[in-house]
Amino acid sequence: MARWQYTKGLHDIGNGCYAYLQPDGGWGWSNAGLIVDGEQNLLVDTLFDLRLTREMLGAMRDAVPAAQSIRTLVNTHSNGDHTFGNQLVGDAEIITTRATAEEMLERPPEHLAALVRDRDRLGDGARFLYEMMGQYFRWDDVVYTAPTRTFEERLELEVGGKRAQLVKAGPAHTRGDLLVYLPEERIVFTGDLLFMGGHPVIWAGPIANWIKACDTILGWDVDVVVPGHGPITDKKGVADFKGYLDYINVEARKRYDAGLGYYEAATQISLDPYADWIDSERIILNVAALYREYGAVERPDIMTLWADMYRFHRAGLCNCHRRAQPGHLKAG
Repeated sequence: MARWQYTKGLHDIGNGCYAYLQPDGGWGWSNAGLIVDGEQNLLVDTLFDLRLTREMLGAMRDAVPAAQSIRTLVNTHSNGDHTFGNQLVGDAEIITTRATAEEMLERPPEHLAALVRDRDRLGDGARFLYEMMGQYFRWDDVVYTAPTRTFEERLELEVGGKRAQLVKAGPAHTRGDLLVYLPEERIVFTGDLLFMGGHPVIWAGPIANWIKACDTILGWDVDVVVPGHGPITDKKGVADFKGYLDYINVEARKRYDAGLGYYEAATQISLDPYADWIDSERIILNVAALYREYGAVERPDIMTLWADMYRFHRAGLCNCHRRAQPGHLKAG
């Protein structure tokens, strides 16, 4: 979609709505959003660490007078790249689904910081996590900042005269994913229910819920779709992403029924239709998640899966997110 360049920073998408983008959209490089009307505002997600979140908030304040003090923050799901900057808007009302609030408690920033710090002792899984994320982001100064309001299925908010509908669509990517839909503006912020130009991650599933979330977006009257990672898109991008989910589900099921293990199955699934998508190592996570749905007895833990992605990478099978991001200090 050519209306907006995929460049780092704040993009005016019209009608008092903004998208903050972080190319190339790989591990941890997430997007956020801002909705304003008069003196009212709503921030959709924070970023993976305090440095990046401060930079984003500064860009918003410089460009949008109404963003000087964030009134409301919506976290689309529990992952740190959408929540770890919450403490910088700690005076705001922080809203999410109840499932997301519960999951946030289970994955505090100090856990990731410890994995990176102890990577040599913990082995290949922790080393690969460091290579993909730990060297780019700093979590040792992040303080877990909890939501102050939760809901179950739907919640409608007013941002000045704008209506923002929060619609729970998880479990899918995570247990409590939600969509932020502005029907009059014909805009939706999807969080990580949509990745553009990169392979997604099925942390929770089931995949049927994720496909249903795509159908929900496709059923709405929307022109602008802001994904959790990657460039701004439209309904065609959503349909293409849904096609990926359908494809891996069919291909994984064939191999499960044939008796293959999840790793072997992942290496056999052709990713040629998605050759230009980054982070292809995530096929390991996705096939393992699908195998759980199918009833597999083998249920590897998360660090085993990270180690398997490292093995996938070393075998030369991976189109990984490798490029250092400009303007960000590497952690030691």
